[in-house]
Amino acid sequence: MKSLEELKAIRDRVQNQMDLRNDNDNDTRIVIGMATCGIAAGARPVLNEFLQEINKRGLSGVTVTQTGCIGMCRLEPIVEIFKPGEEKVTYVKMTPDKVAKVVTEHIVNGRPVMEYTIGAAQTGGN
Repeated sequence: MKSLEELKAIRDRVQNQMDLRNDNDNDTRIVIGMATCGIAAGARPVLNEFLQEINKRGLSGVTVTQTGCIGMCRLEPIVEIFKPGEEKVTYVKMTPDKVAKVVTEHIVNGRPVMEYTIGAAQTGGN
C-alpha cells in the first residue's frame, strides 16, 4: 500500500463485496456450493466472478452467498439461483467463463441458461 487513498479504495471495494453477501428475502439469491468438493472443483473463482460481475453491473436486489455441500460432487461447482416467486435453478459444472452469461440472461433478463443447468447435465447436454 502506498497511500491512505489506496487503503480507502480497498476498503470500499471489500465493503461493496460484503454488501452483496447480505441476505434479504426479496432479493435474488445466488448460492454457491463451497464445501471441500466444490472448492476443489473451482467454486472459489466462480464465487469471485459472480461478486465482480454483480458489482460491475451495479445490480441491486441480488445477494451472493455460499453454502456447504449440495450433495452432487460429480457436478461441482454448483450454483443455485433463487428468485422470489420462481422455482430454484441449479447450474452445474460452473466456470468463471459462464458467469457473465448467467448474470445477463438469468439475473437481468429472467431467462435461465438451460444448457448450464442440472437438467441438461442429466440428459447429456452439459
